Amino acid sequence: MNNSTLNFTLPEPSTTKAIGIVETVNICMNSFSFLVGLPTHCYVAWLIISGAGNGVASEFFILNLSVSEIGFCVNCLTFVLSQWFSCIVAFKLFLIGLIVSGRPLFQCLMCVERYLAVVHPVTFLKYKPLRYRVICCTVAWIVILGSCFCCLFTILKHYIVHMWFLSVQFLFFFLIQLFCLVAVLRALKQSGPGERGREREEENHMKRRAFNLILITTVTMVITYAPYCISGFLTIVTEKVFEAQWVPGLFCYVLAGFVQPVLYLHRARKLSCLL
Repeated sequence: MNNSTLNFTLPEPSTTKAIGIVETVNICMNSFSFLVGLPTHCYVAWLIISGAGNGVASEFFILNLSVSEIGFCVNCLTFVLSQWFSCIVAFKLFLIGLIVSGRPLFQCLMCVERYLAVVHPVTFLKYKPLRYRVICCTVAWIVILGSCFCCLFTILKHYIVHMWFLSVQFLFFFLIQLFCLVAVLRALKQSGPGERGREREEENHMKRRAFNLILITTVTMVITYAPYCISGFLTIVTEKVFEAQWVPGLFCYVLAGFVQPVLYLHRARKLSCLL
């Protein structure tokens, strides 16, 4: 991952000035993510819980995504503090698992939900109640917890394994989202039997909204994890760690984390309050 993942390895020899620049950039990016991202995601979570949007049931995946992003903001704080307090390094490594699996898992659940709503509406209505979403999120959090322990015990001694874990997981979730994107696009081009006039226009509008959300989520995931995957495969091939090559990945990850909150606040007409 970012410097917080690799600062325990033995980087290639470089000048003190270069190392200082990398550390400074990482501290600035992590500080920005904590100071700006934490209140943003907390605000989104509070709006969902307080019922300012469409209700907790319909936005349960977004709520869990916001909670995982809050965990990422806490990880940013632990990274900055670990520069002076080595006692929290283990906790920092544990939270990296939340970064690796939290965002892609809940984004993938959101895409699958939109896919079912458009392509299989009967199945969607059957599993629409909150209890099914709670079950899905419970399984997701169990997977995330396993990812946290995996990162805790593999990053220090087996960072190549961690690189494979990161890259394969990205490709897996990306393929699922790409499948949902293509399926919704095909459904968008087709009209159901007996549709006409206003009904067809309303259904096409719903399909376009679902397609746009999946498209934005998929592009966001590419922007988030493509730099990390490239850096990961370079690390696997060269078996060398260059801290500077992880800076673009951290930059993309931090900025991509604001996409879903901005979309939600815009839909809830609360964006002006944040600004």
